[in-house]
Amino acid sequence: MKIRVAYLVNQYPSVSHTFIRREIHALERLGVTVLRISLSGKDVPLVDDLDYSERTLTRYVLATGYRRLIGAFAWRLIGQPRATISALKLALNMWRQSNRSLIFHFAYLVEACMIVKWLEAEKIQHLHAHFCTNSAEVAMQCRQLSTVPYSFTAHGSDIVDRPTLEGLSDKISRAKFVATVCSFGRSQLFRWIPFESWNKIKVVRCGLETEAWSQSSTLPVKSQRIVCIGRLSKEKGQAVLLEAIKMLKARGQSVHLTLVGDGPMRGEIEELRERYALNNEVVLTGSLDSTQVRQVILNSDALVLSSLSEGLPVVIMEAMALKRAVIAPYLGGIPELVSHGTTGWLFPAGDCSALADAMCEFIATDLTRLQSMGENAERRVRTLHSIDDSARHLVDLITNKSPIQL
Repeated sequence: MKIRVAYLVNQYPSVSHTFIRREIHALERLGVTVLRISLSGKDVPLVDDLDYSERTLTRYVLATGYRRLIGAFAWRLIGQPRATISALKLALNMWRQSNRSLIFHFAYLVEACMIVKWLEAEKIQHLHAHFCTNSAEVAMQCRQLSTVPYSFTAHGSDIVDRPTLEGLSDKISRAKFVATVCSFGRSQLFRWIPFESWNKIKVVRCGLETEAWSQSSTLPVKSQRIVCIGRLSKEKGQAVLLEAIKMLKARGQSVHLTLVGDGPMRGEIEELRERYALNNEVVLTGSLDSTQVRQVILNSDALVLSSLSEGLPVVIMEAMALKRAVIAPYLGGIPELVSHGTTGWLFPAGDCSALADAMCEFIATDLTRLQSMGENAERRVRTLHSIDDSARHLVDLITNKSPIQL
């Protein structure tokens, strides 16, 4: 059966959303037609050629201009007044649960009016959003205005940061199903919704392409090089990592850290590196494309993360697929993939001393054992995180072939 699906993301493509691109491509390999819709981000800087290609395939809601957006709202109000008034009432209800002003929720409704025109013109059968924030609210309003069912994928911070203020229960109750990327995320959604809605929450793991696995990626020598990949922001905890490396250095131990990524805390991270006299130990690369990220992982002995809030980071999967051990906090869905002493080392989140201890264990681990941990890591992620398996699961949920049950 031919399926026509629309994907809705707040900003797409994006440096941090390569997992969405992989999911879309996997669906297309299954014969699904995917209409890409982004609320914003038409002119944001990109680093990956594949993302530039995706941009040419993506429709941007805000880029249509305010006149066309208001025109779409007026067209819907005149043509379907009952549904539009119902959507206005829903926007008011979402505003009452939110810490954002009413104008934002009215804007989401207006955006939905434009998107519905596209969905109907393209004969879209299902709308899927990523993240349970504004994109999920817009998707919910599209359902209020049309007969197109919707679903969304909830990830990490969008689940644990003010879920009640985002009208999460309403978004879930009106959705056909909701995907989470790990069992931890599923459990967190259970906390905020009635038991009757629990059967809508399904685990659909982020996955990797076949080429993510490399037969030649076994660690050749041990160099004490580690890499941290992620947005330079408070929740990613790079300040904790630099503090731990400072402790490590005071103990007479050292590692060479490559920090990949950019973000609002870059200036503070650079200042900490200077203050802690870690210029020889820590290198900042800025954002890299997927090929460069792969190479920097291959040039390292292990991946390290120091996050303060997480679901299950895709970069862990990418490193494990390349047979690299992982040093990460015992947080969110990470222990579902990283096993302490088998595929890496886990430590209590936010504990600088415990992170330093974990890095000491890494330093003390010989090459043979590190290679064995890498092999274990590759087997583990191959079993759980195939993007083609995840795409098939999504298609089954969309087409009702997968039972909606606990």
